[in-house]
Amino acid sequence: MDVLLHFFVALHIIGIASLLGGFLTQMKAMGAGTARFGPAMLHGALLMLITGMILVGVNEAQGHALNHVKIGIKLAILVVILGIVYVKRDEEKAEKGLFAAVGALTTLNVFLAVLWV
Repeated sequence: MDVLLHFFVALHIIGIASLLGGFLTQMKAMGAGTARFGPAMLHGALLMLITGMILVGVNEAQGHALNHVKIGIKLAILVVILGIVYVKRDEEKAEKGLFAAVGALTTLNVFLAVLWV
């Protein structure tokens, strides 16, 4: 069961890398007002959502104590990120504020995952 857990943690990290990497590679374009939400950002957010739910299920099945408040807050942040990226994915240019919000919320989610024990 530990191998399964680690497999989904790795996939979750790949999702984070895809979402945050998509943001970071377009920071210069964001400054110029030409950034857009790419498919990698959408797929990364979806992968984070799916693997996050699986990780909660696997941990619950193993009887681990989980902080449901932390999970709920991280889920709410991810739903906001996913909503923004999904709705704006086909637009030619993303507004600077929304694009920056996705990067900030993604970074916040990473910090919540690592620092909130």
